[in-house]
Amino acid sequence: MKINIIGPSYPFKGGISHYTTLLYKNLKEKHQTKFYSFKRQYPKFLYPGKTDKDLSNISLSDDDIQPLLDSINPFSWINVAIKTIKDKPDILIFPWWVIFWVPQFLTIIFIVKVFSKVKIMFICHNVIEHEASSLKRMLSKLVLSRGNYFIVHSTQEEKKLIDLIGERNITETLLPTYKVFNTSEISTNEARKQLNIKDENVILFFGFVREYKGLDYLLQALPKVKDQLPIKLIIAGEFWNNKKIYTDIINQLSLENSISIYDNYIPNEDIPLYFNAADLVILPYVSVTGSALVQLAYGFNKPVVVSDIGALSQVVLHNKTGFLVEPKEPTQIAKAIISYFTTTNKEKMKENIIIENKRFSWDILINKIEFIINTDLL
Repeated sequence: MKINIIGPSYPFKGGISHYTTLLYKNLKEKHQTKFYSFKRQYPKFLYPGKTDKDLSNISLSDDDIQPLLDSINPFSWINVAIKTIKDKPDILIFPWWVIFWVPQFLTIIFIVKVFSKVKIMFICHNVIEHEASSLKRMLSKLVLSRGNYFIVHSTQEEKKLIDLIGERNITETLLPTYKVFNTSEISTNEARKQLNIKDENVILFFGFVREYKGLDYLLQALPKVKDQLPIKLIIAGEFWNNKKIYTDIINQLSLENSISIYDNYIPNEDIPLYFNAADLVILPYVSVTGSALVQLAYGFNKPVVVSDIGALSQVVLHNKTGFLVEPKEPTQIAKAIISYFTTTNKEKMKENIIIENKRFSWDILINKIEFIINTDLL
């Protein structure tokens, strides 16, 4: 089978870049696959972080990934479309997550559809991005309505997609594992030593800090936890919205000595340091479609506390691989954290996570893509 992928890869950072690269690596093991990636992703003035470049020393990239697409150069869009036509793939796969890619993807799809019979598959990470509006819905529909096949990673996103474009060839499957980042054998004691953390109960909030991720509710939960047991919260990730909002809460609640903040993008080689230092990973999201952070935590055999929303509800077994709490409820977050450290059989929970990881195999996703294509080709 011949497959083309268009999407982000190294040297650009973020979950979509990691996902698309891992998808390519797994597809090319069985199929003739080409990956046309970006040489420029977002213009600097549009990117909310310090840079969209991944400064990791260790990347997931392959030498045969071709960085051709420049987000603000239409000639590069046409070039990628022409190359795709010449490749004659059975299917062209796009990730979909933000409306910035409307003109680029529409141009490529239009040219490819006019001059070839290739089918289009969208892997919808966000059918409609987090900060939704009627304009974003309209633009998302404009692009997604051009697709022939769709993959989503939660029932919630499937419902959003049906609401947006109607009943189509939609396949729901769980987000695959990110165990590939567990590359270091650093022990918990050594990781904590490097981070200057003493013998404490350690929880981790990891990744870009954005409003919808609910860090403020986790901070509000910490005094209740501190009343019951010693605790250290690691916040490891670049702040995308006003950092002062969170530092004010920390100061108001006198949490300075209970929190370590690493306000930067965590490079791949340092991910094991933070996850191995932690006992428990916290995702107190206010809204969410899905998050690779659960699969990342599971890749380190770490249990999680997550809001009972979106895909998170589908990948966490309450009291078995982690804890489900209502969003915006600091009391429930605190109760879950205290429960883990005081009453949970930690070894049993770790065993459950190892078993559950089988549900998140990349082979499952690849098999579903193959089934979709083969069924349509018959």
